[in-house]
Amino acid sequence: MERWQNKVAVVTGAGAGIGAATAAELVTNGFIVIALDRQEERVQENQRKLPENLQSRYYPRRCDVTNESQVKDTFAWIETEFGGTDVLVNNAGIIALGVELSGLDNTQPLRNTLETNTMAVVYCVREAFNSMKKRHFDGHIVIINSVAGHRVPVASVGSLNIYPPSKHAVTAMVETYRQEFFMAGTKVKVTSISPGGVLTEIVPNIALHLADHPLLNAEDISNAVLYVLSTPPHVQVHELTIKPVGEKV
Repeated sequence: MERWQNKVAVVTGAGAGIGAATAAELVTNGFIVIALDRQEERVQENQRKLPENLQSRYYPRRCDVTNESQVKDTFAWIETEFGGTDVLVNNAGIIALGVELSGLDNTQPLRNTLETNTMAVVYCVREAFNSMKKRHFDGHIVIINSVAGHRVPVASVGSLNIYPPSKHAVTAMVETYRQEFFMAGTKVKVTSISPGGVLTEIVPNIALHLADHPLLNAEDISNAVLYVLSTPPHVQVHELTIKPVGEKV
């Protein structure tokens, strides 16, 4: 991880779950971390939980990543204050339970899911990659995907509606990014990390819905982020799938 010391990592959805765990791991391992979340008080609280000597390397900032203007403003601020983005961990994501893809009056929750899981990735990756390209920096973009981005699971929590399609789009986007980054003459890496079931707040009361299912912890995924970042410059982990032992879905 020596090459990443004092480099700037941006983590979206950093208020809780995988994003919070990843931001904490990165700052502990020498990064300067920009922790983005729609609810700034959550990332501010996460900053206060860090050891005192690390708090000054962790910058909480409010950003709704579905809002393109806010994303542009945030990355412009990072450019001004820190010189640019070196690593992006695109983690923000949602699931709208209790909604069927074929159901009536479902437009808004489905649109929210697509904008958070798919379009927000487009906005953030665009800004981060162009920061890296402009500075001729061989950065790394990590996208938290899902096993639902590779097959549509039959879920005990009910219909996953637009969530699997939104994540299938991410899977295709990662390969498209890989090709575009290469064709642009850069050595910027892109990695998709696809977890199975993770115990986070992305689904309210998920522990109740999945009481009989093994689940990963957020730290299992943040450790995977550290692993892909630790690979040598010539190695790109394109896809990393992580499931709990005994997962049935």
